[in-house]
Amino acid sequence: MRRTLAFIGRNFKEILRDPISYAFGLGLPVVMLIAMTAINNAIPPEAAVDIFKIKNLSCGIAVFSLTFVMLEGSILVSKDRSGAFLTRLYSSPMRAEEFIIGYAVPLAAVAVCQMAITFLSSAVVGAVVGETLVLGGILCSFAALLPAALFFVGLGIAFGFLLGQTSAPPVCSFVITASGLLGGIWFDCASVGGAFETVCRVLPFFNATDAARLAMSGGEGFLVPVLITAAYAMGSLGLACVTFLISRKR
Repeated sequence: MRRTLAFIGRNFKEILRDPISYAFGLGLPVVMLIAMTAINNAIPPEAAVDIFKIKNLSCGIAVFSLTFVMLEGSILVSKDRSGAFLTRLYSSPMRAEEFIIGYAVPLAAVAVCQMAITFLSSAVVGAVVGETLVLGGILCSFAALLPAALFFVGLGIAFGFLLGQTSAPPVCSFVITASGLLGGIWFDCASVGGAFETVCRVLPFFNATDAARLAMSGGEGFLVPVLITAAYAMGSLGLACVTFLISRKR
């Protein structure tokens, strides 16, 4: 336990030293929220575009911001690998689960902070534009997004173990783009329909967004997308363990 706590503390310090934590992790959700709200106010009411209303927008931005936790995790792990830091730790008595927990805990803490800042900013912006968010809805939406946070944390760690320091960020950028296009964050996937909607509904990005929005509005059925996202989260954390073992044998 002492080794794990020391490793967690070290990774916390590395994250706090990284400007990405502040620029993308904390600042980007607020900037996007303000910008998209301004766009929504410019759209004529008769257009009936609900996806940019604050209760839907906040959930979408919360999911989108979690993808940058994945990016940050991949950079942290791949940097440790390229700097031979992990090679030295591999000779220590630390076990596989201690490595995964050591990376996952600080990244999960960053994800929780991002979501808290996103929803807090949404409540403030909503009060300014006259769209009130209910505290109960915010808390339910926050809880519904916890599996999504673990999914992106696990994926980031896996990419860090599997890929190099130069190749991990481009792969993460692809996932970030996919989450924006296939997650129903910026447009309604149901309005497109067909095979595109079917693909969206089987991916974790859409289910995370859908779960958060249903929980925010108090709608029924949000447990189904939460469970789907949780299954993906277990898979990504399992992948992180597998890639760690592969990396350790190299």
